[in-house]
Amino acid sequence: MGFLMTAGIFIGIAFVLNSAVNLIYRYISKRTKNKAVHLRFSKSMVNIVIDVIVIYTLAQQFEFTKDISKVLLQSGSLIVAIATFAAQQALSNVISGIMISASKPYNVDEKIRVIQGGTVIAEGIVKDVTIRHTVIYQFNGESCIVPNSVMDSAVIINTNFTENIGNYVEVEISYQSDIEKAIGIMRKICVEHELTLNTEKNAVSASGFTANGVIIKTIVWTENLDNSFRACSDIRIALVQEFEKNGIEIPYQTVTVHGVTGAGG
Repeated sequence: MGFLMTAGIFIGIAFVLNSAVNLIYRYISKRTKNKAVHLRFSKSMVNIVIDVIVIYTLAQQFEFTKDISKVLLQSGSLIVAIATFAAQQALSNVISGIMISASKPYNVDEKIRVIQGGTVIAEGIVKDVTIRHTVIYQFNGESCIVPNSVMDSAVIINTNFTENIGNYVEVEISYQSDIEKAIGIMRKICVEHELTLNTEKNAVSASGFTANGVIIKTIVWTENLDNSFRACSDIRIALVQEFEKNGIEIPYQTVTVHGVTGAGG
């Protein structure tokens, strides 16, 4: 009974300390609105250190475990060597997690693309970072759990590192259309959209020729990637509608089929 009671007390202490760490982390995150990777990683490390200390202290309370803990402590270098050999991948993930926490190539709730060997292995929103892995919520609804060692060695494309996002919008008009009028309409639509950062001086240019007409092109600037997707979509729809109202033709290929009457027809 004494063993169970003491073990229960130490388990309770570990629970209280870990809960306190979690509360402090949530308070800091809420107060500073900070979703930095290093905070989550630090919280996980502190929780592990608390558990290790509590377990070792508990082992010191009883004679039959005290000797075992002393032997293990004295043989620490051997244990570390064995553990390092047996858990190379796990330690690699922990070390990579520390490097990611220090360099902060991405934070929670940021959209990233992870590329390794020229192949995209994950793309989506960072939802969590632990001492072992990074959780990425992908756009198809799946969660991709990527080991930190992979994240540390992969190429990370993070659009949040740039202040604003620019995307090209281009449209083809026929040679018979009024090019200057079309350019004016495109500039007006881009400037007036609520999500764009475009100004009255926004450059719209004729960027090339095709067999069917002239390509006019501009850059749509927004604060973030979400706004860019929506703004570019709205602008393309508005261009089709305004061009039709103003007699500006967007050329497209047509096929005319002529009927053939047979000799007996």
